[in-house]
Amino acid sequence: MIANIGFSIASMGYLLLLLLLFTIRKKTTATYLLICAVVTTIVWSLQYNLWLFPSPSLAQYLFFETIKQISWLVFLCAAIHNQFGRFLDVLRQRSTLIALFFPLIAMLGIFIPSIPMDWLFLLQTILALVMLLYIEVLIRQAGEQRWAFKPLVLYLGVISVFDFVIYANATMVTYLDVNFIAAKGYIYAGLLPLLVLATRRMQHWGIKIFISREIVLHSTLLTVAGLYLFVMASAGYVIRYFGGDWSMTVQVILLVLSLVLLGTLMLSTQFRTKMKVFITKNFFANQFDYREQWIELTNHLAVAENTLNDVYKTALTGLIKAVKYDAGLLVKTQGNDFTIVAQHHTSKPSSLEKDVIEQSIIFCRNKPWLIDLSELLTRPENYHGLALNPQVGKLTPYQFILPIYKENQLWGLAILQADSAEKRELNWELRDYLNAVLAQVSNFLLHYEAANVVAENAQFAAFSRMSAFVVHDLKNVLAQIDMILANAQQHRDNPEFVDDTFETLGHTQTRMHKMLSQLTEKQISAEDAQQSVQLSTILKKLIEQKCATLTPLPQLIVLSEAEVRCSADKIETVFYHLISNAQQATSAQGSVQVTLEIKNTDMQVVLQDTGHGMSQAFIEERLFKPFDTTKGNAGMGIGAYDAKQYIAELGGSIKVESIVDKGSTFTIILPI
Repeated sequence: MIANIGFSIASMGYLLLLLLLFTIRKKTTATYLLICAVVTTIVWSLQYNLWLFPSPSLAQYLFFETIKQISWLVFLCAAIHNQFGRFLDVLRQRSTLIALFFPLIAMLGIFIPSIPMDWLFLLQTILALVMLLYIEVLIRQAGEQRWAFKPLVLYLGVISVFDFVIYANATMVTYLDVNFIAAKGYIYAGLLPLLVLATRRMQHWGIKIFISREIVLHSTLLTVAGLYLFVMASAGYVIRYFGGDWSMTVQVILLVLSLVLLGTLMLSTQFRTKMKVFITKNFFANQFDYREQWIELTNHLAVAENTLNDVYKTALTGLIKAVKYDAGLLVKTQGNDFTIVAQHHTSKPSSLEKDVIEQSIIFCRNKPWLIDLSELLTRPENYHGLALNPQVGKLTPYQFILPIYKENQLWGLAILQADSAEKRELNWELRDYLNAVLAQVSNFLLHYEAANVVAENAQFAAFSRMSAFVVHDLKNVLAQIDMILANAQQHRDNPEFVDDTFETLGHTQTRMHKMLSQLTEKQISAEDAQQSVQLSTILKKLIEQKCATLTPLPQLIVLSEAEVRCSADKIETVFYHLISNAQQATSAQGSVQVTLEIKNTDMQVVLQDTGHGMSQAFIEERLFKPFDTTKGNAGMGIGAYDAKQYIAELGGSIKVESIVDKGSTFTIILPI
């Protein structure tokens, strides 16, 4: 009785699998081999059923056992070599011929009456060992596909081990144990899900079985219910086994409570939803190929954009293409109001659509939740707090409203609509997928916005820097005017002084025009074209005209000289800053000396003073740091920085040596 039930369950299970295999439209050799193996398994399980065959013979048992083994061995040999071409090619393989040798011998032995019974059982034992050997070869050669082969290996491995135990025992006692036979049907039925899972995992076999999610859900719920009732029955059996007794009242109470609990679980929407999500996540293929979609989205967002509006448009079209929709718009929030920053194949929102957007902003500001207006119509309880009529989904083309956040604050909404495309259901998978896509698009948007802010700040910083240099030049111009005024009382009647004054004023006018141009054009204008200049001429003029107002007066020593290419005005500004700083750091009794000399292929200018000097820490950390000055409000702190930068632009360098209370030496090296 028990054995018949087990084999009946196994027959029905494998028959259902066979029907699923027949539904495959494009059948391959792998499909036909699997169909053959399943058919032989069904026939094998039916001949064990005493309801159908009341008095079967041992030869009948062994015959169908061997046929089943042959079909699974052929399928296993094809899987080992991953060779599912023509059927004859599979049979010609050496491994297939070797594997089929033993079942053919076993088949021949069945029809020879003189062969002892224990020999027939021994041949079946050998068949089980051959099957285990080929399973071991399969798992070793699986390589990267080992994960996919695991269900098939477990299915065939457990069956082969069980067969080995049955026939090894029968070989020793010369008869088949009926208890082992009775368990066989249940074992085959219980292992059937592994075979189904194997066919799902092996995509290259071309066996694509489709099972409705609803069928799997209801089957699972029935299985859960059966297990629950089985547990309750087992509990009653245990109580009776240990000598207890249930009164009729207790049995009725327990039965009613059990049915109420079971009914609650089966009718619970939350329980059914969680079960459906679990089944879909673990046993069904995804709607999207995440790898391909991620690469496509990344490539779409990687296109260089010129303006922020282009960035918004790219982000919106990336979201639309990710779900294969037609149109949508991207809005940026401003309080409870919004601004449309991008549109794609959609018209300007109507008053109703504006209200939908405004209410969605309020809702998403308090709850990070993806909105599906189609779902709002059927499940309004999922959108508690959204002040919209559930019927709004029928009155507007909008479907998905996706919030975008910046530092946990609502940045805006992406609104998608399907005009000609098929509408998608916002289930757990699409929700997870959209959250991942939104994260990518949000990073893209916020990165460009941040880069835009940085660019604007850089422009303001450049303007501030330019202004600082202009102010520094104004100080130099002011120093020239101060020098004229300081000498005007004494030399105003001297014609040479008047000529020098007009020359200086002309030079000052040129510098002022250049500075005004820099301020109006908001950029530092190019310096005078580089030309070959004599540094001694520039230094001599600088010392006589600009540095004469300070003490000690610098001394110029020219040991050797060659022309260098630079801007005469700019190099004069550099030397003026360094020499005037040396004068200010040196007492009137000290000395400032400028020496020109050719060193190898460079022109070397050495500026020495006997001033108060600088510490090594000051030289390394502060001397050339912009906007760091020791003169208080009288200085800008950019003269030394500007000098070093310009000398570096010419391909030269500045070296500084200094001793506190002894003096400093600046060595300027310029290429000839």
